[in-house]
Amino acid sequence: MDYREAGVDVEAGRAFIGQIRNLVHSTFRPEVIGGLGGFGGCFQLPTGYQEPVLISGTDGVGTKLKIAQVLNRHDTVGIDLVAMCVNDVLTSGAEPLFFLDYLATGKLDKEQLTQVVAGVATGCKLAGAALLGGETAEMPGFYQVGEYDLAGFCVGIAEKSRMLDGSQVQVGDVAIGLASAGVHSNGFSLVRKIVSDGGFAWDHTPELFNGESIGATFLTPTRIYVKPVLAALKNGLEVHGMAHITGGGLPENLPRCLGTGQSIKIHPGSWHIPPVFAWLAQAGSVSMEAMYNTFNMGIGFVLILPPHAAELAINHFQSQDIPAFAIGEVVTGSGELVSLFT
Repeated sequence: MDYREAGVDVEAGRAFIGQIRNLVHSTFRPEVIGGLGGFGGCFQLPTGYQEPVLISGTDGVGTKLKIAQVLNRHDTVGIDLVAMCVNDVLTSGAEPLFFLDYLATGKLDKEQLTQVVAGVATGCKLAGAALLGGETAEMPGFYQVGEYDLAGFCVGIAEKSRMLDGSQVQVGDVAIGLASAGVHSNGFSLVRKIVSDGGFAWDHTPELFNGESIGATFLTPTRIYVKPVLAALKNGLEVHGMAHITGGGLPENLPRCLGTGQSIKIHPGSWHIPPVFAWLAQAGSVSMEAMYNTFNMGIGFVLILPPHAAELAINHFQSQDIPAFAIGEVVTGSGELVSLFT
């Protein structure tokens, strides 16, 4: 017997690395040292920092992958993987430097996984991060043929004196919400249950979806906010805090960027909620409280800034084709969101 008879094709793995090499190299920044194929990726710190701080984040895509595998469409989930990590790192005011991915599958399918890595490379370019390396694991018997899982890891850099940690936020600051591109990558266990229990087909096109199928709508990738936000900071926009709205929605994630003794008063109806959320609530008989505690409800990222900077911020992001809304303000409190469901 040999390894191939046990279900692991080493030669196919080598061929796969050769196939994705150009995708990886297309993301490289000047600080990358060496190429693909070593035991570790090498990256030289950028110059110009007085007290550089490295900020890291890791995440996965979750059960959204099940939809990609059912529909045999794998070109967007890699963007989701990068987005979930780089948007987190961005909340500290950090610029993402490099990204590594881990891809595990039951049997290596070069065409399928090349689509996945192409998505990862696209996400890295959208974030300005180098795809420094990764790991592909063929695990027969652990995953079924056609199944795979994804995890990722990002490292960013920030000047220590400019890092955002909640201490800069002041009562009276305004919360500017940046529009999501839909459901992003959270709540998909509930999404899949609603679709399954309701007997909906993934190629069904509800009237609310403007001609798109259920499957295509839910595979819309997570928006990457890195370049527009970093451009705003570089242009002098005064930002006191940032939050990435992921699992747990606004109630769980927005208070994470506040200081001690602070809350945020939300103005219901102050932003556009995409139709996909109304469809989920109706199709699954989901309460509004459960919707807000599970999904981003149309807000993927939030910036906290002084009132005088609000209009400037909204205009900047709208010029970047990202709808932006004044959704609330910081008040005295104990970390909760006020008047969210009223």
